[in-house]
Amino acid sequence: MKKSALLTLFLITSLVLCISNANAQRAIKVGILDPYTGPAAVFANDALNSFKLELNEINKKGVLGTKIEFTTRDTKFKVDVALSAAKELVMMEKVDLLVGTINSAVSLAVSDYAKAEKIPFIVWISKSEKITGEKGHRYVFSTAENTYMAGKAGGVALSKKPFTKYWIAGDDYEYGHAIADGIWRNLKIQKPKAELIGQSWWKVGEPDLVPYLTSILAAKPDAVIICGGGATMTNSLKACKATGFHEKVPVYMHTATDHAVLKPLGKEAPEGIMGTMDYHFYHPNTPANKAFVKAFQDAYGGPPGFPAFHAYITAHLIAKSFIKAGAIDKEKFINAMEGMKVDSPAGEVEMRACDHQTVLPMFLGVTKKIPQYEFLISSDIVTFSGKDIMPTCEEIKKVRGGS
Repeated sequence: MKKSALLTLFLITSLVLCISNANAQRAIKVGILDPYTGPAAVFANDALNSFKLELNEINKKGVLGTKIEFTTRDTKFKVDVALSAAKELVMMEKVDLLVGTINSAVSLAVSDYAKAEKIPFIVWISKSEKITGEKGHRYVFSTAENTYMAGKAGGVALSKKPFTKYWIAGDDYEYGHAIADGIWRNLKIQKPKAELIGQSWWKVGEPDLVPYLTSILAAKPDAVIICGGGATMTNSLKACKATGFHEKVPVYMHTATDHAVLKPLGKEAPEGIMGTMDYHFYHPNTPANKAFVKAFQDAYGGPPGFPAFHAYITAHLIAKSFIKAGAIDKEKFINAMEGMKVDSPAGEVEMRACDHQTVLPMFLGVTKKIPQYEFLISSDIVTFSGKDIMPTCEEIKKVRGGS
C-alpha cells in the first residue's frame, strides 16, 4: 500500500509539473488584422515588417520565459471581412490580443467586438479620434496619432498663416471627415474669423480629381485643406502637380509629408505642400532613430514609414506590459499597459491611462526636393509635443459621457 501510495503521489506530481511547464512555455499569441491586398497594403506591410523585426530582438531575451508569436489575417479594407477575421483569431486561434487595422471604420467595428469579448485590441495605424475618444473603452488602445492630435497641430499651424477663406476637400469616408473636423475645429478656436466657403468630397480611390480641383479654384479660397488616408494622398498630390493647383492656392494635407505617400511620385511630387506627420525616418536625427532606420533598411531594403514606427512602439509596449503583468492574463495586461512608457526612435512615449492613447509628437513641414533623396521630404520641420496637441483627460471623460 505504501509503495502504491508513493507511486500515485509521484505520478500526480509529475502530471502537475508537466502541466505547469506546458503553461509556462505557452507562447503569447498576437492576432494581426490589416489589408495585405490593395493600395493600403504598403502601409500594412510596413507595420508588419517592423513588428517582426522588433519581435526578433524581443524574443531573444524572451517574455515571461516564453516568446511572442503572431498570426495575420487580410481584412481587404472591409468591415465585414475584418470582423470575421477577428472572430476567427479569437475563437479558433485563441490569440491573447488583437493588433492592427488601417481603416478607421474597421477599427471601430473591431473595437466593439473586442469590448464584447473582453480581449485587448491595439490600433496601430487608424487615426480616428473616436477610437480612444467617445468610442473608447477598457479593451482598446492606440499607438497611432489620432485626428484630434493631427487636427490640433494643423489648426494651430494654419492659424498663424494669413489665410481667412478656406475650402475643405477629401476622401468621403470616416477618416477623411474626422481629420477635416479636427483641423477645422481647432483652426476656428485659434482664429475665429476663419471662414469655410465650401467643401468637396470624392470617393476613396477615385482616379480623376481634376474636376474637383478646377471647381475649387473657381471659388477662389485663400487656402485648401485636403483630407484623406495615406493610400489616396499620393493621388491627391499627383493631381496637384498635374494641374499646378498648389501653385495657385496654398495646400495643407495631414499626411502629405509622409515618405510612403511621396516615394511613389519620386521627384515629380509637388513642392511647397504643407503637411503633418508623427514620424520621419530622417527626423529626429538621434542615435535611437538612426539605429532603427539602419536595422529596418538592412532587413527590408528601404527606410521605415510611420506604420513601422507605430509597430515598433506596439511591440515594445506588449512585451513590457506582459512582463509587468507577470502572467499571460488579459486583465493584468491591460492594467500594466495603462501608463506604460517605452523608448522609441522619436524619444520616450507613454500609453496614457485615461484614454489608452499613446502620447506622440507631431511634425509640421513643407514638401521639398533635396539631392540626398530620390523623393521629396519634409523641410522646415516644427515640432508639436504630444501633451500640447492631445485632449485632456477631462475632455475624454466628457465625450465619453462622464464614464
